Amino acid sequence: MVCTHETVVGNYLYSGRVLGLTQPEDIIQLHPALKSQWNIITEHYERIGLSHSKNVIWDVSLRVLEEYPQRDVSLFFFGKATSNVDCDEEWFRQKDCDRLNVVKFMNSKNNFIQLAQELGVSIPKTVCFEDKFAIKDLSQFSYPCYFKPVVSVDGAGIQRCENQQQLSLALKVFVDDTPFQIQEEVRASSFLNLQYYVEDSKLHHLAVTAQILDGYAHIGNSYPTEHQPWQTVEPIAEWMVKRGMKEIFAFDVAVVEESGQTSYLAIECNPRFNGASYPTFIAEKLDISSWTCETFKTQHHSLENFHVKDIEFQPQSNTGVVIVNWGTILVGKISVLLAGTPQQQKELSAVLKQRL
Repeated sequence: MVCTHETVVGNYLYSGRVLGLTQPEDIIQLHPALKSQWNIITEHYERIGLSHSKNVIWDVSLRVLEEYPQRDVSLFFFGKATSNVDCDEEWFRQKDCDRLNVVKFMNSKNNFIQLAQELGVSIPKTVCFEDKFAIKDLSQFSYPCYFKPVVSVDGAGIQRCENQQQLSLALKVFVDDTPFQIQEEVRASSFLNLQYYVEDSKLHHLAVTAQILDGYAHIGNSYPTEHQPWQTVEPIAEWMVKRGMKEIFAFDVAVVEESGQTSYLAIECNPRFNGASYPTFIAEKLDISSWTCETFKTQHHSLENFHVKDIEFQPQSNTGVVIVNWGTILVGKISVLLAGTPQQQKELSAVLKQRL
């Protein structure tokens, strides 16, 4: 809620998706609106053998953190990304100043591009601007191109411009005095998400997943993928750890296949948990080696009417459905993990879609 655009439907309900990542000894903050779904989701998790915390604080305010100084804090985003957050950034600074600084720095798409250029990391052709008045000539760009606000989560504010007229319109309605970038369109065969985690100040590879996109909005991921281009972004990952990055962070990487050759271009860094993190950790806990996780729209507005008991995950067969982002069903959205071979995932998806 501190860094996601208000246009993301049900954003205030997203706290529920972290439940499957927790351990019994953890304390978890959930939005009070999720209380109505608690019994159903916990029964689902208990049937499939997914351990989780039952120590719930029904309040997602960041001020709650101040009441638990002895606890290790795990947040979607470490810091204050918007001005309307009810927690002083000074608390984060006192907790871990280095981590706060590196998160703030890497959360800027322009900083990412400039750092990638300094470290020799392959990126698409990108021009960064401090404000829209810095652009004098729209013919300097290759079209189609992407107009990207310097801070964007879940694709909010990003626009594809096929020509100068569309870019001109995007600039006209964009907020004054706000940084952005213009990036050439990459002819990618697919886009990847490369997740890292930091433990005891050491960098570790977590997982590479293929992104499932709706336009340029992320709606899911699949695992495994044949591509493992860790070397593409490793210099930036190491740079971040040296400066105090903690826990989870990830990179978006484009796969470009031309003339029988495969190359990789780094697009941006997410210095935080991201959409792929939740199914990745749940799959790890349940020992699932092949999965797809996708967000669907549904006519249902309660888990009580969303029947998956007969197709839910079975540890014996290592196949079935796991509900990941469950709270958003209150606004007609749900995110589910489909475990099994690609064919089994396809069959599960077909059954699931009939029940949406």
